[in-house]
Amino acid sequence: MELIPTMEPSDNLLSANLTSAKTTSADLRLRAYGIAAAVFALDRLTKWLIETRVSLTDTYNVIPGFFDIVRSENRGVAFGIFNDGTSEWRSILLVALSLAAVLGVGLALRKANQMDGVSVWAFSLILGGAAGNVFDRIIHGRVTDFLELYAGEYHWPTFNVADSAIVIASGLLLIDLLRPWLVERKKRKAVNVP
Repeated sequence: MELIPTMEPSDNLLSANLTSAKTTSADLRLRAYGIAAAVFALDRLTKWLIETRVSLTDTYNVIPGFFDIVRSENRGVAFGIFNDGTSEWRSILLVALSLAAVLGVGLALRKANQMDGVSVWAFSLILGGAAGNVFDRIIHGRVTDFLELYAGEYHWPTFNVADSAIVIASGLLLIDLLRPWLVERKKRKAVNVP
């Protein structure tokens, strides 16, 4: 006589929920890495367009008095910090730190199912942006920037799509960090309302 294992209805639900949770987790990771890949691709495309069509002396006014497309090369870090340094160690250190950041964020996204949606988006944007800039540092020894914002004589340092993604992600993480405090503050105000 052959024994056929039987499953209780609750076992089927549990099994289905576990399978669904695994699929959802894998899908979430795939989406997160997909967002990062899209940011990386957009960053590479825009830099390629600038590098092949805009000289270092060209300026294209998009919104006069506020926004131009220019081409600059940044061998330093954000906003041109360390751009004037000539040490070979500068480049090696920047690439090593950037690769560590890409690896760390990439590993963190493996646990995307344990993050809230805002954090997943933010870390995806950081991963794509950091990967775009580290790619440039490894291949070219510099990062191409081309977006210039200014008001009159006050210029914001030139930046690119990767930088934009990282700044947006930082803003999202800051909002996510402040959200519990804002909710608590709102509750306290509601209790104190006469």
